[in-house]
Amino acid sequence: MTVPPANDHEVAAAVAAEAGRALLAVRAERTDLDGPALKDLGDRISHELITRLLAERRPDDAVLSEEGADDKARLAARRVWIVDPLDGTREFSERPRDDWAVHVALWEDGDLVAGVVGLPARELVHRMDRPVPLPPRPDGPVRLAVSRSRPPAFVVELAERLGAELVPMGSAGVKAMAVLDGTVDAYVHAGGQYEWDSAAPVAVAIGHGLAPTRVDGSALEYNRDNPWLPDLVVARPEVLGVVRRALDDLGTL
Repeated sequence: MTVPPANDHEVAAAVAAEAGRALLAVRAERTDLDGPALKDLGDRISHELITRLLAERRPDDAVLSEEGADDKARLAARRVWIVDPLDGTREFSERPRDDWAVHVALWEDGDLVAGVVGLPARELVHRMDRPVPLPPRPDGPVRLAVSRSRPPAFVVELAERLGAELVPMGSAGVKAMAVLDGTVDAYVHAGGQYEWDSAAPVAVAIGHGLAPTRVDGSALEYNRDNPWLPDLVVARPEVLGVVRRALDDLGTL
C-alpha cells in the first residue's frame, strides 16, 4: 500500500520540532559557549537542518531563510517556505530563558497556507491548522507585548495613548503567540522586521481567526523581492478596534 505524503501542516510541524530538538541539544551540550558564539551555532545548526529536511520532503519548493542566501528564483516559484531557524537568539543564549522560537511557514500563490511557531524550551508547538479558543480576557488595561531590551518609541507612545501595560518578552514569535495564549492582548511592532520574523506567527494567528495587518492597516505581503517587512499588528478581536484607532491617531511611522 502506498503511504500518502504528509500534508504541508504536518511537514511544517515536523521540521520545526526537529529543529527545536537540535537547538535544545546544542544549548544543553555546549556549556562552553555563551553569548554570540552560542547564538551563531544555534542559527547555523537549525538553518542547515531545516533546509535539509525541506529539500528532502518538499524538493520542488523554494526556501527563504534568515540564515541563507536569498535565491531570487523564489520570486517565480508557486510555493516558498519562509523560515526563521532561531527567532530570539539573545534569549536562546541566555540560559535558562524560554522565550525563543522556531518559525516555519509556507507561502503559496500569494497566501500563507501553513505555519508553525515552535517554542522548544516550553515544549509547545503552535500550528495554523490546530486553532484553540482564546482564553477569556481579564478586566483591566490593554496589555501590549514589547521587546524586553529595546521597546520602540512608537510602541511606548502607543501604550501611553491607550493607557496600556507593556509586557516585555523576547522573540517576535513568542510575542505573537502571547496574544493567542492570553498573556497579552496585542502585539504591535514598528521597529523593523523581515518576512521570516512574521510569516509563521501571522499564519498561526490567521488560523486562530485573527486578522494581522501592517501598522497602517494594510495587508501583509510575502515573497516579495525585498523581504523587509518592518511592522506588524496582531490583536485580540476585543481590543483590535481601540488599538486600530490609536494607531490611526498616531499617524505615519
